[in-house]
Amino acid sequence: MSRRAVLWVGFAVVHVGVAVLGWLLPNQPMGDVYLVYEPWSTRAVEGIAIVGVTESWVYPHLALVPMVLAKAMSWLGGYEIAWAVVVTAADAVALAVLVGRGRSSGRWIAAWFWLVFIALLGPVGIYRLEGVTTPLALAACLWLVGRPALASVLLTIGMWIKVWPAALLASAVVAVRRRRAIAGTSIALSAVILLMVLSAGAGAHALGFVAGQTDRGLQLEAPVSGYYLWRAVLGYEDSFIYYDQAILTFQVTGPSVDIVIAAMTPVLVIAVIGVLVLGIVKMWRGATFAGLFPSLGLATVAAMILFNKVGSPQYLSWIIAPLVVGLVIDRWRWWGPALLGLGTALLTQIVYPLTYGELLVASAFPTVVLTLRNLALAVLFVWAVVRVARTPTHPRVKPRAAASASPSPTPTPTEP
Repeated sequence: MSRRAVLWVGFAVVHVGVAVLGWLLPNQPMGDVYLVYEPWSTRAVEGIAIVGVTESWVYPHLALVPMVLAKAMSWLGGYEIAWAVVVTAADAVALAVLVGRGRSSGRWIAAWFWLVFIALLGPVGIYRLEGVTTPLALAACLWLVGRPALASVLLTIGMWIKVWPAALLASAVVAVRRRRAIAGTSIALSAVILLMVLSAGAGAHALGFVAGQTDRGLQLEAPVSGYYLWRAVLGYEDSFIYYDQAILTFQVTGPSVDIVIAAMTPVLVIAVIGVLVLGIVKMWRGATFAGLFPSLGLATVAAMILFNKVGSPQYLSWIIAPLVVGLVIDRWRWWGPALLGLGTALLTQIVYPLTYGELLVASAFPTVVLTLRNLALAVLFVWAVVRVARTPTHPRVKPRAAASASPSPTPTPTEP
């Protein structure tokens, strides 16, 4: 059996296995699919209401597209199966782009890394919108240099499904020489999408997903929530876990929590901008795309997870694309963070869905695991930022300046 055939067999085994685990594991790892995605898509198809248009929504508007697509494919055996098929098809396309002609060892290693990551992260990586946005982002990052406009289209579509690909888009604008093609394509496509939404009657709901994120409390799994979670574990009566009926998620509360909630969005913005400014400085000094983009992309998405007051387990999928690109470009330097990434994926699955029920009652073991996962994310972030800061630079010298700076040839002495 050829190496390519073995990879595709592995792809099928991983995706079928993880999809089946969605039915077998505890704590509803497929919950979002049948509890919210299917009802939203059903209401839209039946003309009852369109989220993001007739009412404010927590997601950008294109998030409804894969939901409706899965609804149209429900004849395959139900909405959950249709969703898994949609995600698997998207992953298959991205894997084909990643492997290419199959001549690069880095690409093969990166492909197997991705499959192992999917297996270790478990069903939450498939049965969430990240199952669609991750392959879009991965394919886009691989095309940034050769097809920047197409890469920008994919990242922009991903951004209008789930906001996080904007971090990779911003990193690409910094690191890619043809940044005008990336920025211009994204702005134009975003304008078209927004005009379509407004023409559909969205009105005040057009950017409702922005307010929906900034108004949220501290989600249980977010790194910043660790302080309050440990207070609950240790028995402090003023700190506890509760369920927010409005956004259907578990959150924490405790002393001065409103101050922390208000601070987290500015802290997140400052962290992301700080990373991008560092990348701009390195690019201005002559850093190359290969040297800068993978670490800049990882630092940016890691910052979006680490400083986010929303810490859903599927967010870990965001680190896949920069890690894969890093392995493709320089697998010897990136094997360490890649292994750490796999460790964070495993720890995330242990927390959700395996021990999530215990976490909800502030049990110590899942809290320790979650804390270790968040510390591992912090290590990845620091490593990526240091890597950006240490990116080799090659000062660019203008041709005329170079010519004037070159020493004039020494005239040959004339014979007497």
